[in-house]
Amino acid sequence: MSAIIGTIKKRFSTGHQHAASSSAAASDQAAPVPVNVEFKGYAVTDPDKWSTFEIIDFQPKTWQDTDVEIAISHCGVCGSDVHTITSGWGSFPAPLVVGHEIVGKVTRVGSKVKGFKVGDRAGVGAQIGACYSCRACKSDNEQYCPSKINTYAGTYPDGVKTQGGYATAIRAHEQFVFPIPDRLESRYASSMLCAGLTVFSPLKRHGAGPGKKVGILGIGGLGHYAVLFAKAMGAEVYAFTHSESKVEDIKKMGADHVVVTDEEGEFTKPLTQALDLIISTRDVADNMPLDMYLKMLWVHGKFISVGLPDKPLPQVMAMDFEGNGCFMGGSHIGNKKEAIEMLNLAAAKGIRPWIEEMPMKEAQQAVEKVKRNDVRYRLVLTQDLV
Repeated sequence: MSAIIGTIKKRFSTGHQHAASSSAAASDQAAPVPVNVEFKGYAVTDPDKWSTFEIIDFQPKTWQDTDVEIAISHCGVCGSDVHTITSGWGSFPAPLVVGHEIVGKVTRVGSKVKGFKVGDRAGVGAQIGACYSCRACKSDNEQYCPSKINTYAGTYPDGVKTQGGYATAIRAHEQFVFPIPDRLESRYASSMLCAGLTVFSPLKRHGAGPGKKVGILGIGGLGHYAVLFAKAMGAEVYAFTHSESKVEDIKKMGADHVVVTDEEGEFTKPLTQALDLIISTRDVADNMPLDMYLKMLWVHGKFISVGLPDKPLPQVMAMDFEGNGCFMGGSHIGNKKEAIEMLNLAAAKGIRPWIEEMPMKEAQQAVEKVKRNDVRYRLVLTQDLV
């Protein structure tokens, strides 16, 4: 395994990799700043035709002095986009521009904004607003604000509908705008702003680091980020996948152990009480041996689900928590401080997500690829409307 880890360190950390990345990031920074930004995007206009997109003009957020405006260069395609436009999480307001893994260049800055100037690279994730005054907002838990506003399919207090990142531009309150480090390419940063943050936050909050054994269930878009970040944070990483075809990929990502799962949960038995933390990215609840997963946790270990299946999770009994006093919970994206820490960690350690790139005009093919689980491991759309 040491040979594998050595290979990974070379892939992510050699001077050549850093030089290439620095050159690409410098190119991102050198791109001209758009003027006279228009707000148009690729929208689903008919819920019965979930993967058919049409170009629409839309009304942006009403400008305020605390806002930042961004001309979008890249937007990741998230599983949440597919859940939304397929109505897996309920009906949605059409026409709708999805996308909440957004990176671009700042084109306008409000008079009360600190930390951004025109021309900076910046990003927006899955949340675009909050009340800014509740207990959650005042304790660096703004992602749990009861009045949070999603980046798309939400509504501002003045009635304006939120539209996402398969678009030319976006406006957001500065709290939900993140600076992109110089050494991190825009194409890599974009999918970190939902997928990366969704796993980084619970890893950080639940103690992933040296001396900890962390299990990652499901190695897709979220799971591959969980492996990359858990390893970068110093944890011993156990990756669980049902797909033998992904085993070599997962080793290259840096996992210390790769376990191929079965529906009966037999794979869990040698790992009874072995793990301090499990991050589940599973997006499908069918045939999930949840009670067996819990048995892999050490005393007071935590099972955190960040995957959001359309169907209910399997039933568990109270006794399933008694044997090791384990905890089960969830997590919702992350706060701004965590987002900045994550991006800086990625820049410092040369973390490169495994991505595929497509032009925005191919949004239909992109969401269909995500729907059929045909992406390794994140898909990023590049701007073609301007």
